[in-house]
Amino acid sequence: MPQNPRSRYPSSSAQRRQAPGGPQRRRREPRRDASSALDAALAAAAALPEPPEASFAELGVHPRLVTALAARGITGPFAIQSRAIPDALAGRDVLGRAQTGSGKTLAFGLPLLTRLAASTPPRQQKAPRALILVPTRELAQQVADVLTPLGHTIDVSIAAVYGGVPIGRQIQQARSADVVVATPGRLSDLIERRACTLARIEVTALDEADHMADLGFLPAVTRLLDQTPSGGQRMFFSATLDRGVGQLVTRYVTAPALHAVPATTESTPAEHSVLVLRAEDKVPVAAEIASRPGRTLFFVRTKHGADRLVLQLSRAGVGAGAIHGNRNQNQRQRALEAFAAGHPRVLVATDVAARGIHVDDVDLVVQFDPPEDHKDYLHRSGRTARAGAPGQVVALVERGQLRDLQRIHTAAGIDATRHDAVPGHPAVRELAASGTPVPPAPAARTPRTSTPRTSKRGNSGTSAARASTSRGAAPRGRTPSPRRRPSRPARNG
Repeated sequence: MPQNPRSRYPSSSAQRRQAPGGPQRRRREPRRDASSALDAALAAAAALPEPPEASFAELGVHPRLVTALAARGITGPFAIQSRAIPDALAGRDVLGRAQTGSGKTLAFGLPLLTRLAASTPPRQQKAPRALILVPTRELAQQVADVLTPLGHTIDVSIAAVYGGVPIGRQIQQARSADVVVATPGRLSDLIERRACTLARIEVTALDEADHMADLGFLPAVTRLLDQTPSGGQRMFFSATLDRGVGQLVTRYVTAPALHAVPATTESTPAEHSVLVLRAEDKVPVAAEIASRPGRTLFFVRTKHGADRLVLQLSRAGVGAGAIHGNRNQNQRQRALEAFAAGHPRVLVATDVAARGIHVDDVDLVVQFDPPEDHKDYLHRSGRTARAGAPGQVVALVERGQLRDLQRIHTAAGIDATRHDAVPGHPAVRELAASGTPVPPAPAARTPRTSTPRTSKRGNSGTSAARASTSRGAAPRGRTPSPRRRPSRPARNG
């Protein structure tokens, strides 16, 4: 394996020679330098001119994949795909930064599948040839849903492996998979049970690498990467490539090709606005907005806050679902599927779930609680205005929260309009009337009722008569049979 470009990211030993400060300073300095160098390199990559316009076929994507994409209405690559796919197909390590909804999944997925199609060693049980690591269950399922039909066209099988569901079926699926899309914890479980080995991995991709660092998954990720062959290809993609990602870069990535896409070229930017409210008006305004005809996605900061908002909206006559860490995978999947179908039209989610929600036609995101920082704000906002579609992002804040939100907007490069609002304010009414109406839910099927049977005596009993008979009362004009006579003796007189 070629020498890693560690000179750009000072090692801890070099730092000890240069900085005589205390141990705490020596530990922190390399991380800060690594992130700064990575940020600078990605900023330079984003400033590069756009590559010449080219089709997927011209970029080198496998012909069957090109045909499958065209059948799904995907005829041309997005910006991050045009930039990253050629280097990824050439086998180079890749660092890609682009906002949510810009096509990152296909940016690493298409070259990964194309390279596997060209590499045809005999398939071995329990030994996948490619690994895609993601931070959340929803994102694992989303990536698998995108890539599985494409893999079928080139005889490449894909298995999704994540927690919250029984492990037995996932073990069976992973045994014969060419590609495993996994969260770090569940993949570690499979390896400990000797149901999977990473010894034959040719390509490793990390999606939302920074979020894995935020969730404390770096130790598990490094243990998994240590088990992959040292000469394999590594691709890291995310909306933000910083925080703890610099540590992974210095350790596992060799002479990477860096690709970043400015926000203005990724998609039609969402319209951002702020409604400044009194505390007592926040829920009524949220309920008024949630009554709109289109899909609306609310973000809150805590699990209990999500359940509380669902209850408050329900009391206001607005149906809503919730998705957060306290729900098991089946509950979360059902909530997503119901929201995608439009019934209910409102979904309340926490930040942990933000990265795995991929639902078409979400044209309004409401930041009910302010996010922790500008990166969480962007990830929330990335659920709308995806792939060129229009969208709106509205933040509901109390006056004391306004300054913090302004700092977040400045860091995110967001220019938002501001309204001091109350229930019924023109800006609120405009939001409440916006959105493409969701088609009504299919009519519930009326259960079939059996035709009343006619007795041998020619009397046709009604369902009511049968019901009363079952309770011990005789139909009119008939004497109860002995088996239907009440067990309690009748009272005299």
